[in-house]
Amino acid sequence: MAEKLKIIPLGGLDEIGKNCTVLEYGKDMIVIDCGVAFPDEDMYGVDLVIPDFSYLVQNAKKLRGMFITHGHEDHIGSIPYCMQQVNCPIHGTAMTNGLIRLKLEEHRLTDAVKLVTHKPGDVVKAGCFSVEFIHVNHSIADAVAFAIHTPVGTVVMTGDFKIDPTAADGMIDLARFGELGNQGILALLADSTNAERTGYTPSENLVAESLDRQFRNCDQRIIITTFASNMHRIKAVLATAIRHGRKVAVSGRSMENMLKVAQELGYLKVPSGTIIDLGAVKSLPKNKVVIVSTGSQGENMSALYRMAFNTHKQIDITAEDRVIISASAIPGNEKAVSRIINELYRKGADVVYEKSEGLHVSGHACQEELKILLALCKPKYFIPVHGEQRMLQIHGRLAQQMGIAPRNVIIGEIGSVIEPGVRSCKINGTVTAGKVFVDGTGVGDVGSVVLRDRKHLAQDGMIVVCLNLSGQDGSIISGPDIITRGFIYVKESEALMEELRAVAMEAIERCQRRRVRDWSAIKTAIKSDLSGYLYKTTKRNPMILPVITEL
Repeated sequence: MAEKLKIIPLGGLDEIGKNCTVLEYGKDMIVIDCGVAFPDEDMYGVDLVIPDFSYLVQNAKKLRGMFITHGHEDHIGSIPYCMQQVNCPIHGTAMTNGLIRLKLEEHRLTDAVKLVTHKPGDVVKAGCFSVEFIHVNHSIADAVAFAIHTPVGTVVMTGDFKIDPTAADGMIDLARFGELGNQGILALLADSTNAERTGYTPSENLVAESLDRQFRNCDQRIIITTFASNMHRIKAVLATAIRHGRKVAVSGRSMENMLKVAQELGYLKVPSGTIIDLGAVKSLPKNKVVIVSTGSQGENMSALYRMAFNTHKQIDITAEDRVIISASAIPGNEKAVSRIINELYRKGADVVYEKSEGLHVSGHACQEELKILLALCKPKYFIPVHGEQRMLQIHGRLAQQMGIAPRNVIIGEIGSVIEPGVRSCKINGTVTAGKVFVDGTGVGDVGSVVLRDRKHLAQDGMIVVCLNLSGQDGSIISGPDIITRGFIYVKESEALMEELRAVAMEAIERCQRRRVRDWSAIKTAIKSDLSGYLYKTTKRNPMILPVITEL
């Protein structure tokens, strides 16, 4: 039987982030991107969400390489966790590999993992696959798409992209997409993030013009926050600061790391003396300083958050500051961003943000740009990726408007095995896939059961029932004592606490009358009686933990 090409998304479908896709043919396998997602509000204590790499581990001998489209967290954040389980060469552009190297250093994997640097136009042989790097526009330097030449046809993966004719690093290579389309593309996997938005994504140059307006005739100290990875934006901030005679200080580890990598690789050339130490800011006039900070998403430990809530060691926000938020809130972060904006206003600062000024443009293509790419590529099969379900569906409809047959638009799920062939493209089963939670240094030790317990504790609190029983006859030596956390304020609820002790005592005595000596059965009886009583009297359902000590 002839081998089949398999396209297996391990992330990036029905979600924002965690982008990771496997291509497999016979005894060869490659991975495109390896990103993280950030936890939802109900993922208590979880730091990061990464793909389930079980399928890669099971097929480690087939793995010929990992190819990365660009250096954003949702495309590179999971690499260290993956490389701890499997190992293969990682292929990326210079800026992308510079950021990956920082991550590998944090996890002490630098010597164990091989990074191979390429430029647009390069073609890399990986088993039966030939992977071609194609320049695209995005909100980070050195972003690429991939044309993957396979034994059954060419698969194009756009990565994150937009069409920006005035981009600082040159316009997306539409000519190459057109050439590939004329030669024949078997399947196109395209970014769906902005599929809901009509029209075109504005150019990054518009933001540079807006920044210049904010700097012009401003006598205040300027504090500006944006995505640390948006090197085009940071470059515009530096250029504007130099033009208006201001020195630039940087606050936030990710921002410092990004500037370091960009300068080392030559993407950012800053005149000597422009960037100063943060500690030197207070010695300069307010109208001669710009502070570039992390915190555009309201992160609790970010530099801007610490400034707003008076926990930053060097910078305090006052009415003499203009704070510019040059970013839009990622879905789910709106409340955190609003909280910082409100606090900045409370400090008397002049706050300028995206809703009131043109201080941010997306790095993702809107509908008209998506149509242009579809028209150029003319794929036989279209597979929308990188988006929630509504985005994938809308992108699929756009493809149909561009003449692709409905049966040739494939909307998969995480773990789906998509098999594009000469006659048809179908989903043929699934592989192990899903979400793995990172909590501190623990990877995968927090699952759905633990999250359910954490949610239960957060919503209803906890009651612990402690008692000491005799190991000889099961009689009560002391207790039951009731301890609560997150349920009620004990000092104002003594009557309820006494009722709970009485209910627990009744459950214990009932077990004794029945000569029950199984401690687990006694615990179940206490838990059942207390749960029923509490719901009846308070309409609450706290977690109940009976603890029996045998003496």
